[in-house]
Amino acid sequence: MSIPSFGLGTFRLTGQTVINSVRHALDLGYRAIDTAQIYNNEADIGQAIAESGIARDQLFITTKIWVDHYAKDKLIPSLQESLKKLRTDFVDLTLIHWPAPGNGVGLPEFMEALAQAQHQGLTRQIGISNFNIELTRQAIDIAGTDAIATNQIELSPYLQNRKLVQYLQEQNIPVTSYMTLAYGKVLKDPVINAIAHKHQATPAQVTLSWALQQGYAVIPSSTKLENLASNLLAQELRLDQEDMAKIALLERNAREVSPEGLAPAWD
Repeated sequence: MSIPSFGLGTFRLTGQTVINSVRHALDLGYRAIDTAQIYNNEADIGQAIAESGIARDQLFITTKIWVDHYAKDKLIPSLQESLKKLRTDFVDLTLIHWPAPGNGVGLPEFMEALAQAQHQGLTRQIGISNFNIELTRQAIDIAGTDAIATNQIELSPYLQNRKLVQYLQEQNIPVTSYMTLAYGKVLKDPVINAIAHKHQATPAQVTLSWALQQGYAVIPSSTKLENLASNLLAQELRLDQEDMAKIALLERNAREVSPEGLAPAWD
């Protein structure tokens, strides 16, 4: 089962805000929803999905296990609680949210617990998020390359993560890009704006298309109906080689998220 290339992110959205975002997205044709235990919005998303009337087999739901639940006696119960909140018997993809190397639970323990959750049918696929090359290699040793559906990583024109991306592609592990718009910073970039003007597109469409054309899945979020609709059109935009080359030069290793104690030593 492949991961949808375009989905809805829900980071920092809770309550009626996330309910409305998910409802609008589903009305527009989005079918992949990305959440996490720490986002504190799984129940809201479950409500929005239930009220949409869309059949479960038409949806792709991703959640992420929070670091407090990595121990083998906690991971599966925490995922079962997530399923209750999401009002579903299973999720399509479950990720380890952060490697959290200092939290006292070793990688073999939580990867084996995650694989057990998959074996029990609680999740169709499993994967990782925010793992560097070495930790990805360790995860492969435990679960096998074929078992890891994606590594969801921060990736934008300002943080292109080429070394890690190259390794993942060599291992045939799909890349999911989060924070692709760098908290909106790239939308003000003159190079991105010039390309957008050239194609009569928006800066967000250009940036998302740049990621999609490299084979990454994207999960942009928005609370505005018009932006949700506009973002979808990135799938139809084709940037040329000159555009891609100009965006490649925007790399500046500008990481937006790297929480102490949770993040690895970045490549």
